[in-house]
Amino acid sequence: MDAMQAYLSKPWLQHYPESAPHTIDIPEVSVPDLFNQVTEKFGKKTAVNFYGRNISYKELKDQADRFAAALDSMGIKKGDRVALYLLNCPQFIICYMGALMIGAVVTPVSPVYSSSEVRHQLTDSGAKVIVCQDFLYDNVVEAEVELEKIILTGVNEYLPKLKKFFSKGILGKAYGGVEAPDSATMADQGLISLQDLLKKHSPNPPKVKIDPVNDLAALPYTGGTTGHPKAAMISHYTIVSCQAQAMEFWGHLLEEGNETVIAFLPLFHIYGQVIIMLTGLVHGFNLVLFTTPDLDKILNAMDQYQASAFYGVPTLFEYLKEYDKTNRVNWKKLKLVVCGADTLHDTTVDDWERRTGSQIIEGYGMTETAAASLANPPHRPKRGSFGIPLPNITAAIIDVDGTEAMPVGEVGELILSGPSIMTGYWQRSDENKDTMVELAGMTWLRTGDLVKMDEEGYFYFFDRKRDLIKYKGYSVFAKHVEEVLYDHPQVKAAGVVGVPNPKVGQMIKAYVVLQAEARGKISEEEITEYCKTKLAHYKVPQIIEFRGELPKTDVGKVSRRELREEVEEA
Repeated sequence: MDAMQAYLSKPWLQHYPESAPHTIDIPEVSVPDLFNQVTEKFGKKTAVNFYGRNISYKELKDQADRFAAALDSMGIKKGDRVALYLLNCPQFIICYMGALMIGAVVTPVSPVYSSSEVRHQLTDSGAKVIVCQDFLYDNVVEAEVELEKIILTGVNEYLPKLKKFFSKGILGKAYGGVEAPDSATMADQGLISLQDLLKKHSPNPPKVKIDPVNDLAALPYTGGTTGHPKAAMISHYTIVSCQAQAMEFWGHLLEEGNETVIAFLPLFHIYGQVIIMLTGLVHGFNLVLFTTPDLDKILNAMDQYQASAFYGVPTLFEYLKEYDKTNRVNWKKLKLVVCGADTLHDTTVDDWERRTGSQIIEGYGMTETAAASLANPPHRPKRGSFGIPLPNITAAIIDVDGTEAMPVGEVGELILSGPSIMTGYWQRSDENKDTMVELAGMTWLRTGDLVKMDEEGYFYFFDRKRDLIKYKGYSVFAKHVEEVLYDHPQVKAAGVVGVPNPKVGQMIKAYVVLQAEARGKISEEEITEYCKTKLAHYKVPQIIEFRGELPKTDVGKVSRRELREEVEEA
């Protein structure tokens, strides 16, 4: 058997859950088609619980229909881009679904973006309309992008009356925003109130014919390895495929129309957007929605609403490990716990299982795959592995030059093929030639992630290809060094990058955040000596720098990209 055939034979299929088919037929329908079907079936059920305000599927569809009609009245047509510069709130869901109903393409913007970052995304996507949190409006003005319409909305518009009163202005200050413009300013500058739009238009948008396979639904932006972020082209079919694959794989744990999901991960991010929001909405789940990951409120909601599904990231599970209030929660209703975005430390998994009695399903996905593409089978997970390919997904590993498949058990670049893969990057034809490749008669996405597969078809993450450090000819995985640092009891966070050096290629530099009680008591030399006891000589960092905190990505991972940029600018 040649190397590629070892992957094409799909050894992972023997470990599928008994209820999960090896392949599934994906219906060629749009996302709104599925949402409309669920609304007919579960119209009276709660779709979104926003700090105690229940919004039924019927009401949510009514609001989305009104927004779709409003966009149509503005001249927004199929294929036009609509930007959402919003926190987690019902308006995000309403505007997302409403835009899709008339064939528009949604491009979600991170609410922590600066005006220059907003400018890039609006310009690159060619957005005609933006729906903006009122207190973030100044960033849109400073971006100086020509837009046809700017629609403003307040986070508190869908809160219960009492909470609406007390919340005024608080979130804006928390996100570095300013006071929302008053009505006179809005009128003078031609700004539009979302609530005025929804009241003005009836819930009867035009029927737009959508080609699910070829028509785009979303342009989510992913951090660029160099330069500006770029958008993955995600079609309706891509989203429908992704949610179907995930639900067929672990969906036997969940019952349509009868689950409550704690939704605190950012909806602008592909994980929250597809796996939590859209998967939940097309299966009739109740989304208990939070604007920010407030642990007290999340844990209270777990109890109050008897949550059955919980999606998180490693940083959250790490925080919960040190959070003394988890013992008060009744975890018995939990059916599904998923962790994505990065791998978990064994001690964190052990702590979670001890506290809750439930297991964490670790998975793998990226913006380019519309979120999940591999996950551990619930009945047979493997520690340290991010699992096996979901139905309809084929995975293989190639050498870093992209010329041939790697033997089983050897590290190389992960490539993926299947219906939930993006069609390419938006307006990046040159990058698409390198990213979307033809091998063995199939189209593959080169992920840029270095992984290996064991004999049973389970995959293990080593590092991002761009984070591989070359020291004296040796290949050093930054993630491996970080894991050793995290095992030190006095290390709270760590980020490792390569520093260019003409003699050795790259020096290994570790940025370290110590636990509060260790600051000023542990030296750089002590960390170096510790590493020497755990790592081969060529993997030991030559440079240690203590920091009070490290830059983070949107989902809470240490941002090596920003650390590399610091090194380059130094």
